[in-house]
Amino acid sequence: MCRITGFIDFNHKADYELESTLVRMRDTMTHGGPDDAGVFIDKKNGIALGHRRLSIIDLSASGHQPMQFENLIITYNGEIYNFAEIKKELEESAIGETSQGGENYKFTSTSDTEVILKAFHKWGLDAVQKFRGMWAFVIWDTREEKLILCRDRVGVKPLYWYKKDGIFMFSSELRAFHQHPKFKKEISEKGLAFFLQYGYITSPYSIFRNTFKLEPGHFLIVSKNGDVKKEKYWEVEDSFVKGNEDKEDWSKKSDADVEKELEQVLSESFKLRMVADVPVGVFLSGGFDSTLVTALLQKDSSTPLKTFTIGFQDEEYNEAQHAKKVSDHLRTDHTELYCTPKEAFDVLPKLAEIYDEPFADSSAIPTYLVSQLARQKVKVSLSADGGDEQFYGYTRYPAVMEKAKDISSNKSSFFKTLNMLQPRKLLDEYGKTTLALTNNTHHWNKYSRWWVEKKGQEMYSWYDIYVKFFQEHDADSLGIRKALSHLFKFNYPAHFSGQEIMMLYDLKTYLPEDLLTKVDRATMSVALEGRDPFLDHKLIEYSSQLPLNFKYRDGKGKYILRKILYKYVPQHLMERPKQGFSVPIHKWFSNEFKDILVHYLNIGRILKEGIFNATEVKSLLDAYLNGEEQYFNKLYILLMFQMWKEKWM
Repeated sequence: MCRITGFIDFNHKADYELESTLVRMRDTMTHGGPDDAGVFIDKKNGIALGHRRLSIIDLSASGHQPMQFENLIITYNGEIYNFAEIKKELEESAIGETSQGGENYKFTSTSDTEVILKAFHKWGLDAVQKFRGMWAFVIWDTREEKLILCRDRVGVKPLYWYKKDGIFMFSSELRAFHQHPKFKKEISEKGLAFFLQYGYITSPYSIFRNTFKLEPGHFLIVSKNGDVKKEKYWEVEDSFVKGNEDKEDWSKKSDADVEKELEQVLSESFKLRMVADVPVGVFLSGGFDSTLVTALLQKDSSTPLKTFTIGFQDEEYNEAQHAKKVSDHLRTDHTELYCTPKEAFDVLPKLAEIYDEPFADSSAIPTYLVSQLARQKVKVSLSADGGDEQFYGYTRYPAVMEKAKDISSNKSSFFKTLNMLQPRKLLDEYGKTTLALTNNTHHWNKYSRWWVEKKGQEMYSWYDIYVKFFQEHDADSLGIRKALSHLFKFNYPAHFSGQEIMMLYDLKTYLPEDLLTKVDRATMSVALEGRDPFLDHKLIEYSSQLPLNFKYRDGKGKYILRKILYKYVPQHLMERPKQGFSVPIHKWFSNEFKDILVHYLNIGRILKEGIFNATEVKSLLDAYLNGEEQYFNKLYILLMFQMWKEKWM
């Protein structure tokens, strides 16, 4: 795991020094690569590649990057867990080819970096089809004079790129671009729109103009004349499609058949994530997915796994007690830390530095704290993101399906009333007066908007509205309605079920852009490698083909995962309401943190900056401070933007 950056100056007439510029860019990310640093400079072509290293596999100098083999130079961030298997294939293929004048692939290191280089030398772009892992790498091909960028299938590792005025740049984090004299910091209307809607920014966009995230499962190929071309090499939809095509075959399988197959796929994926030359631990929240990861790994280990968790004194949010019970049962080497409001408050100012793009998931706070805790004992830690999206684990999935049925059938009294009245007028007048009459106004208002704006349209649109924080009418009040017209869209087959659409939506948006971003930045900020055992592509391809009845049955998600877990952990330890990894932050902001909201969102400051409608921001803030908690998420998004802007603009 490392950090990478670099650029091409196509003008070949740089009025700045290439290497010193690259070093400044590279060293903004020392936190993620404290063990070593390197550069590659080709002045003739205006090429500069930089690398910061966090040594995990092959701790020797042999793993130094950028690394070169013949016409290929690579700078790479990530892990290819099956590199030993690919290395063996390359060595064996060389034995037969050498006598015929082919390449003799000999290895001088035990690093996966060298395996990637030589795999590309032999198979070209097709080499990635052999890789199991997480990665963002850039290869400069001196023979073809082209730059090849590649991001892993799911988007575990980040990769940004920028192109304007004859300059092409790339980096693991946006912060590096600020050190290049040709980088222009201009806020992207589309990026800001995404952030306000979801609390994160979905690829390919970023917060800056001319600056993009390479989508998961894609190459970006930059030619010597500056042309940029994308190529997709993997798509999660394909597995959903295959599952639909093979429904008859799946119907012949019993629960026992699927349970056996799935446990084998899970175990293989989980064990691959233990490959390292340094100590490895597990984030154990006590929730279902992290417990399954721990249980399957611990059952085959003769030594106790190191597990870590964060707790809170507020019982509504505290999972530490459950994690401790799981740890005691599985006999792990467990470390826990109870987080106070003071400790959380100390992290808050760091968020804009850690997440150098606006990011409003408040669970970034405990994620940073548990990463800091784990780094004291290990250099790699496994998390359990991806289980909910693959196995119908979110409680919002059945809730949305039920509400969609009510809306389409007009079962609810509210929607019967809507059918008899003018819906837009009703929302403007009746909707305002009923805000105080319901305990769940946030979702109540969303359901009403569904009827007005999307009745009769696809589940995609309904779910998209459900997961947003700022709707288009909210943005209009903030003065940026035009920007909110740029919605994320993807195509899916017409025969997909509503359940499949929601899981696919989250696999392509919420998972990579929120959850994986959160973990990557938090772990790398303390030089800890985060790994995601649920995100092996073979596991995702299997789970995406599974019929829904293996995921959701008897009113519960993760049906088949439960059957596997309960072989190793007593059911009574796990049967409780889903909590998620969250903090009582809305309570803290109404008490201990109140001043920070007032400081960043006061009307004078908002007026001076001129981005948002200050009157609307004041209205939201006043309502929240007067006890209307439903506005907190919107305020938190605005706060995170303001803190980011102060730090980076």
